Amino acid sequence: MAKNSKQNQTPHINNRRAWHDYNILEKLEVGIALRGSEVKSIRSAQVSLAEGFARVDPKRMELFLYNVDIPQYAHSSGTNAHEPLRARKLLAHKRQIAKLVGATSAKGTTLVPLAMYFVRGMVKLELGVATGKKHYDKRQKVKSRDADRDIRRGMTRKVI
Repeated sequence: MAKNSKQNQTPHINNRRAWHDYNILEKLEVGIALRGSEVKSIRSAQVSLAEGFARVDPKRMELFLYNVDIPQYAHSSGTNAHEPLRARKLLAHKRQIAKLVGATSAKGTTLVPLAMYFVRGMVKLELGVATGKKHYDKRQKVKSRDADRDIRRGMTRKVI
């Protein structure tokens, strides 16, 4: 029981905007190289994944995360401070990176961060191979969600 209660206390930061703006084709869990003050900021759930994206450097076969805002931890010292928007290296196996190179080589596909969470004390990032949604796709999704909500609401009312 103690492990489950401990895991429930750690933050699980989701990127809800990614699910709205993109069609997620595939997911992958990767590690991330961080500094100590960054980990403390993540533990206090002060992360913005909304504008983030990842790229593969095909020459060195390395994966990097860009535009994810991890603000400085308020109680960190000057020597342990970090840049909030710096590029961060993602940790994945070579075969996983090669697979991502193949998946993102098609036009219109990108790598977006979907979630950030802790697994056994380590920060993990869930990446998604995604294609952008068109504006009419987003409108159609909102329309169908509203219709489903109205149907559920109508089903729960008492029939006299």
